Amino acid sequence: MYGAILGDMIGAPYEFDRSDKTKDFPLFCRYSHFTDDSVMTVAVADALIATLGKSDEKIKAELIKSMQAWGHRYPNAGYGNMFYFWLRKKDPQPYNSCGNGSAMRVSAAGWLFDTLEETRHTARLTAEVSHNHPEGIKGAEATASAIFLARNGKNKNEIRDYIINEFGYDLSRTCDEIRPAYRHIETCQQTVPEAITAFLEGNDFEDVIRTAVSLGGDCDTLTCIAGGIAEAFFGVPDALKKECVKRLPTDMTMVLRKFEKKRKP
Repeated sequence: MYGAILGDMIGAPYEFDRSDKTKDFPLFCRYSHFTDDSVMTVAVADALIATLGKSDEKIKAELIKSMQAWGHRYPNAGYGNMFYFWLRKKDPQPYNSCGNGSAMRVSAAGWLFDTLEETRHTARLTAEVSHNHPEGIKGAEATASAIFLARNGKNKNEIRDYIINEFGYDLSRTCDEIRPAYRHIETCQQTVPEAITAFLEGNDFEDVIRTAVSLGGDCDTLTCIAGGIAEAFFGVPDALKKECVKRLPTDMTMVLRKFEKKRKP
């Protein structure tokens, strides 16, 4: 999960098209802070760790419980309006969202299971509790699938082909083609393909992060998604892991440590 959280932190200062759309920027600054993307990534990981091997109903119940608990713990992390209200409802129901929140929080599902089928099924569950629009579910499944394939040694062409064939995303554009007209959009269908493209073009973990941020738009979420995949493919340098931990509160680092013990190689 370091990759996703680092992507969120590094992208956060440049969200809402505040960047110059360049890869040449300081990786960390005074505004490099975790947002709702990291909080919900941790919440989903916490729930999945607690429910390994349990029924779908128990997994979904724990996901809702965990996301609401972490959301109450960090109420000002920058949630979207609909999700903010969902976090506070006594009996929260899915609201047909295709927002990119389903994809930015799903990275743990890409690491915890032995098969792609289990990975996709669990990713679907993490989306369905709130983002049950077909595009919201697709974004979560595609992101988790890319992480699973990357950590299991598939090359970029194999990952690209799987995502195109299974999910129908257009990955034909280069980042140079995407960048000029790309704006702040919070849907899966206009965030996940761009994040995957940034991963596919990146030469190493840091280059993926810089490429994703350079696209602009909702770049904390876009870079969170790209960073999660990049970690599975390239790994994360120790220096960046230390910087990540330094910028996180203790309760979140505790979940990171639990996750590191549970995740598959």
